[in-house]
Amino acid sequence: MNQILITEKLYVTPELKRKKKLYKLDFIISIFLLCLLIGYYVYAEYDRNRGEQISKEMLSNMVLADNKSGVFSYDDTTIKVKDDKIVVIVDTEDEKSTAVNIGKLQSQVENNKNSVLDKNTSVASDGTVYSRIAIINIPSIKLTYPVLSTYNTELLKISPCKYWGCDPNEVGNFCIVAHNYRNTKFFSKVPDLKNGDIIEITDISRRVVKYSVYDKYVVSEKDHSCSSQETDGRKEITLITCTDDSKNRVIVKATEIK
Repeated sequence: MNQILITEKLYVTPELKRKKKLYKLDFIISIFLLCLLIGYYVYAEYDRNRGEQISKEMLSNMVLADNKSGVFSYDDTTIKVKDDKIVVIVDTEDEKSTAVNIGKLQSQVENNKNSVLDKNTSVASDGTVYSRIAIINIPSIKLTYPVLSTYNTELLKISPCKYWGCDPNEVGNFCIVAHNYRNTKFFSKVPDLKNGDIIEITDISRRVVKYSVYDKYVVSEKDHSCSSQETDGRKEITLITCTDDSKNRVIVKATEIK
């Protein structure tokens, strides 16, 4: 008996064609979004590393460390300004950043080509000028950074910044804010501080004052009560950073050790 082999023919319907196109489109979109996500991550990491590098540049210009005593002192080296550079000067009066031509700045300071910047400023490798007011050193988490005189979105990428309050090492509450990148940079390890940990603040007059942590808590981003200046005549500092999920704020309070 002869058997007839019949091969079933697959017919491609319009519906199958439509689904095939949709699958291809979904695949292309997925690849595009993945590339976009990787690109964003790479740029964010570059931006963080750049800020860390600039901050360390400032620190190297600001201080010399005595490994035996652990005391920091300011470097007396001054930085000469060159013509035709655009720099950013942080205005501590109104807390705004203004781009100015360095030629105008020179005419205001000394009216000649060899004028120098005040020693509480730093010039980054890209020619940007930053105004710094202190150095913060926390031995227990191996943190040492310059503190900039004011804050905004861009400055917070560079270094810890003054958020509010009195000048460093004066009576009142000196508040410092910085990013938590969930690594070792900036204030990422500040949430790990414990009561009794030491925080050292070196101001522009070279005074080093030690503070002891006495409280740590979490507040919402809208709660600014931690910046209160009611300290009963004490010198205090407040460190502010984000929680790991960035939804709230970690507050660390410290008071002067007399």
